[in-house]
Amino acid sequence: MTTAPARQVFRLPDLGEGLTEAEIIEWKVAAGDTVEVDQIVVEVETAKAVVEVPIPYAGIVTRLHAEAGGVLSVGEPLIEVGPADAAEVHPAAARYREEEQAGSGNVLIGYGTGHASGTRRRRHGRSRPAAGTAPATGTPQAPRVISPLVRRIAREHGVDLAGVSPSGPHEVILRRDVDRAIARGTAEKPAPPSSPAGTAKALTAERIPLRGLRRAVADKLSRSRSEIPDATTWVDVDATGLLEAKNALRQTQPELGVGLLAMLARICVEGLRRFPELNSTVDTGRSEIVRYGHINLGFAAQTDRGLVVPVVRDAHLMTTARLAAELTRLTGLARSGKLPPEALTGGTFTLNNYGVFGVDGSTPIINHPEAALLGVGRIIDRPWVTGGTLTARKITQLSLTFDHRVCDGGVAGGFLRYVADCVENPAILLAHA
Repeated sequence: MTTAPARQVFRLPDLGEGLTEAEIIEWKVAAGDTVEVDQIVVEVETAKAVVEVPIPYAGIVTRLHAEAGGVLSVGEPLIEVGPADAAEVHPAAARYREEEQAGSGNVLIGYGTGHASGTRRRRHGRSRPAAGTAPATGTPQAPRVISPLVRRIAREHGVDLAGVSPSGPHEVILRRDVDRAIARGTAEKPAPPSSPAGTAKALTAERIPLRGLRRAVADKLSRSRSEIPDATTWVDVDATGLLEAKNALRQTQPELGVGLLAMLARICVEGLRRFPELNSTVDTGRSEIVRYGHINLGFAAQTDRGLVVPVVRDAHLMTTARLAAELTRLTGLARSGKLPPEALTGGTFTLNNYGVFGVDGSTPIINHPEAALLGVGRIIDRPWVTGGTLTARKITQLSLTFDHRVCDGGVAGGFLRYVADCVENPAILLAHA
């Protein structure tokens, strides 16, 4: 081993999956702290997930290059570390520098040293009160706002920071908190009374940065619409039988946790086995249609950060019970903001249950670069003719959007009809199990 240099600058690493920037959510260390190789030093939010970033150096933190709420691009300085007593360059740090220079994109994958992470080290020569505690004098504590940008935005929009609920670590007010306060204030303002002359006053325009998850979604959907010649077909189906099957499973085998989404996922998997044209993508560079030999089923999940699409890998190898367990696991991670980036990529087909929003139908946009997406509307009582008799049944609408380059309407209609038949009569699945 060799003696550590006077200063080590750790730059925001390549987070993979084409991500180019990240927002600082919470620092796990501060200037003066001692850190070890592989210790988690910061939590950042990318367009795909919240990521804990380890540092490949050991020593004393001398500088943090960004504040909570700030946005850094890949390659920008993140944190500086100076030498501690007898500090040495760890082999993992040297390997990190080689990977960084080579652009391997693997710098966030464990450095293999086995050090514990996530704990703050003792600071040299000084102490401070716990974050969020009030001063000893008993005076009210002022709102904790670290970013000057956040203060400026609040000032420009007349937002009283004392009334803003913080969502950042240690009750720090972040930009998104101010944005919510601005939006809430705009919504709560009464409409201005009409002037005697009958002229109307214009509403104040609001500019919201398109970044993070919203920007990633916008880029992907725009690319889908610009590259894929999509078409949508739909059908109304009687879902009474599917609901009865779900309720029967819940009563007889509640430990399996099989819900409606898991049953729809199983139906999609079986449909793709019979119509593999829809489990594909188009390689425009080679002018080829690529039909996958596996099914990675994506499903839309609504979270506080917006709509994300976790992916159930190798869904074709799973039983309905295993599908249900994986859907539950991924949904929980998505809603807690802890989905790793790799859990949001690699899908070959997407299932979107937009009926949870109380709507009947939609023309979904394909999740590029996939070739198809099945949408499911709300299930409600409607008049339906069964055996020549008009009765009330549980009806839903299924919508299939597909890439017209990979198949024609016959294949798309065949897949949708198979799914509809399974929804109306789940016993069909047993014939092919």
